[in-house]
Amino acid sequence: MLAGIETIDLSTTVLGEPVRSPIFIAPTAYHEALHPDGEIGTARAAGGAGLLAMFSTLSSLPLEAIAAAEPRGPRWFQLYLQPEFAGSRALIERAERAGFSAIVLTVDVPVLGVRDRQARAGFAIESSVPIGNGPGVVPPARAPARTAHGYALRPDGAAGWAVLDRLREVTALPFVVKGILTAADAEEAARHGARAVIVSNHGGRQLDRAPAALDALPEVVEAVGDRLEVYLDGGVRRGSDVEIALALGARTVGLGRPVLWALAAGGEAGVARLLGLLEEEFATAMVLTGCRRISEVSRELVDRSPVE
Repeated sequence: MLAGIETIDLSTTVLGEPVRSPIFIAPTAYHEALHPDGEIGTARAAGGAGLLAMFSTLSSLPLEAIAAAEPRGPRWFQLYLQPEFAGSRALIERAERAGFSAIVLTVDVPVLGVRDRQARAGFAIESSVPIGNGPGVVPPARAPARTAHGYALRPDGAAGWAVLDRLREVTALPFVVKGILTAADAEEAARHGARAVIVSNHGGRQLDRAPAALDALPEVVEAVGDRLEVYLDGGVRRGSDVEIALALGARTVGLGRPVLWALAAGGEAGVARLLGLLEEEFATAMVLTGCRRISEVSRELVDRSPVE
């Protein structure tokens, strides 16, 4: 096959912010538990690669320290709702002051899923590692609380879609809703003012046998893709995975576990190496499918059924 291609342009935008390629670092917790470079190393690797990075409520370092260490963006803050609304508002206000340019609201953790591997490793999210954003920050509840007649949820776990309307009154920053697997939930996110959604099953760690994010992606794109930006995370390991997700309608694609593995292996340099390898693989996949730029990646790459 003769490609007939001289250059490949992987650049795109996320909520209007330019990025070098449609790859982002998904929010994950406690980076310093894996390497002393922590979230600062991750942020610097992303900034050097020209990519979007999202940072967790449960980061090892304060969000202000992450922002100060790497001014290059875009940089977004992931929010776990707090039991009291004032706690959520305080985190959003801190993120805005520190220069984060969007809030990523995670909606698929009203309580933690049953995580057997985490339990076997002796890791307790609520106590094992200090939370960099302060002792007042509360992680999601481990499980519903047993009561005399059933089980009850904390206010953060029991929140409905109206909480997004309240949060949007706190800040002018755009909201991205993370943890969407159905068209119905994507429609709700759009109805309540989200600017983007992330199709995600939380790395398969929340509900056994939940649909894979890639399987849910086309339904969400069909429902809201003309109104919202649609992103995907979960299961991405190779550059060809990125192109497949784009072909199915994702605007950009996130990495979770691979970033943590790279950080553990080599700190900031390890994450930078990972991002470089993945971008190179993605560019190779683009060449091998005859695509010069992101706009040329289409559904035809994965759906070869004849047109009637």
